[in-house]
Amino acid sequence: MKHLAMARLGFYPSGNLIKPKGKSILLIASAKSSHNLGMVNGKILNGISVGEAPYTGKKNTELMKENVPDKPGHANLVGRFVEDRHVYRQTFIIRSYEIGPDKTATMETLMNLLQETALNHVMSSGLAGNGFGATREMSLRKLMWVVTRINVQVERYSSWGDVVEIDTWVDAAGKNAMRRDWIIRDYNTREIITRATSTWVIMNHETRRLTKIPKQVRQEVIPFYLNRIAIAQDKNDIQKIGKITDENAERVRSGLEPRWSDIDANQHVNNVKYIGWILESVPMDVLQDYNLTSMTLEYRRECRQSNLLESLTSSTANVTEDSNNNSSNRRADLEYTHLLRMQDDKVEIVRARTEWQSKEKHNLSSE
Repeated sequence: MKHLAMARLGFYPSGNLIKPKGKSILLIASAKSSHNLGMVNGKILNGISVGEAPYTGKKNTELMKENVPDKPGHANLVGRFVEDRHVYRQTFIIRSYEIGPDKTATMETLMNLLQETALNHVMSSGLAGNGFGATREMSLRKLMWVVTRINVQVERYSSWGDVVEIDTWVDAAGKNAMRRDWIIRDYNTREIITRATSTWVIMNHETRRLTKIPKQVRQEVIPFYLNRIAIAQDKNDIQKIGKITDENAERVRSGLEPRWSDIDANQHVNNVKYIGWILESVPMDVLQDYNLTSMTLEYRRECRQSNLLESLTSSTANVTEDSNNNSSNRRADLEYTHLLRMQDDKVEIVRARTEWQSKEKHNLSSE
């Protein structure tokens, strides 16, 4: 079995223990059985063209070739537009370093894939300026997009080696905001396994102040607007997130320090990094025995590398008396409210709400 696994990964022992008869096909896109090979052969996944290669018995056999097109922007390395260029679609393989202890993708992995798809959407649209997801008109005015709220709802987490397909699109959210939605499908079954929605506003890169969407920027993005929602209104987490204080916090984790690698191209901590710090104060038995099925983040202030943070968690019932949060429509077994704040002056950075379902129950409902 060890040698067979090595062969599938492109390594061959010096002996002839597994030399096949005749032509053989090897693929290094998946850690699963050959049942999945036809699903990804010839597809561009994670920016790599995955195809077939005959086994020749030589160690330098070429199994995977990077596709570097002649056209600028490397358009063939990312996704494609569908539905009259209103929806951007991209495919990914869940890699070994993107899974948790149970060998499934984590919430951080999903958020990273959503962010990657959104950025590639802007790049492939022909609107990209010289900023991190900014359009040309935004770059001229030193503006950037910042997310103010995002809700991710997970029906099922993909496993190591699974292939997922992500669709994303945008629409107006009032006069001075933009809504971006996503759906994630299992590429093989076409089942929608994750839905997400978010709200974005514009910030001046130099003053770090929010600003209205300029007319020129609005004219750039309006042709891409699509009046469609990923999460049904009765299942969307739209309620305000309650405030955690020192008095009602049940668990506190202090001394959380951003690293240089946590800073993104907008010169602040990337929004995905907050998830890990928020979960630092969640009880260990919850992390082990429950699946995180919904996470809502309200971003209140940006964070820099020099800031020291602390994470607070409490059951939602202990934070607010308002039980009308539609969580019953999402079948949550547990619900927590979270706060990430500066450790020194207690300034809030992110408020969050999470919903959890027993892994045993969640697995049964997903079958």
